[in-house]
Formats: sequence, structure tokens, C-alpha cells
Amino acid sequence: MQLPAIPRPLARVVGALPAFPASLAFSAAGNLAAWPALRGLDWGEVRGRRFCVHVRDLGLKLYFSVGRKGFVPEVASSADVTFTATTEDFVRLGLRLEDPDTLFFNRRLLIEGDTDLGLRVKNMLDGVEFEELTRRLPAGLGQVVTGLRQRAQMQA
Repeated sequence: MQLPAIPRPLARVVGALPAFPASLAFSAAGNLAAWPALRGLDWGEVRGRRFCVHVRDLGLKLYFSVGRKGFVPEVASSADVTFTATTEDFVRLGLRLEDPDTLFFNRRLLIEGDTDLGLRVKNMLDGVEFEELTRRLPAGLGQVVTGLRQRAQMQA
């Protein structure tokens, strides 16, 4: 499954937006959709560290940390570790259609800053089964995500 390219005018508009509102929306969505499956992981060593997800083709940078109750949006424009990829590659990672190590070694996923921290978090997330994540998504969303993944696998 290949996503359509992000139109340049849209990328320019999104890239010009302030980071905090997008980080707030990202953290809220992550807490609603993913935190129920992730809360049981041992976040002790990464709690309070600052992360950035840089969506390269959108020019969007999302800053957050991990607190006791989930993802916390950050105002800061710096991070301990930054994960950079395109929209399509982040979607493929989320649907578990691509292995993060493959993307990393093909330079489609960059981990900058405290790479040890980035690899630790990547390994923690790799340990969560896709079915566990989708099972805990809000009403009906898990079925939609599973359907998207199945459709993409059939097109591959």
C-alpha cells in the first residue's frame, strides 16, 4: 500500500503551524488510542525525557514526554531524541507493515540525539503485539485499523 504524496501546499501550511497545538493533539490521540496498550510497559527509565516525532514531508515536529498517565505534550523545541520519517513510513510502522530496523538501516527512519534512548523505546514498542494494540483501541477504531492493515497486505 502506497499512500498518495502529501500536496506541497498542504505540507507548507502544516509545516508553518506552531508545534504545541499539534503536539497537544498528537498526545491526546496517543493517550486515547495507544496508551491503554502501552501503559503496562516499564516507562520508568524514559519518563520525563523529551521526544520529537518529525514528519519530514509535512515539516511537522511533535514534541512530547511520557508521564505517569500517558503522553504529555511539550512546548519545547528541543528533544532528547528525535524520530524522523515520512508520513507514509510512520503509517507503515504503525500498521506494522514495515520493520523499524529495516527503515532505520535504509535511512528512511532517522533516530537523532540520544540514540540509546530511541532504541530503548523502539524495542519497548516492538514488544507490543499489533493485535493487543488494536484490541484496546476505542470502539470500532481497532477494526478500521486492522482492515487497513489487511488491505495493505493484500496489495503488497
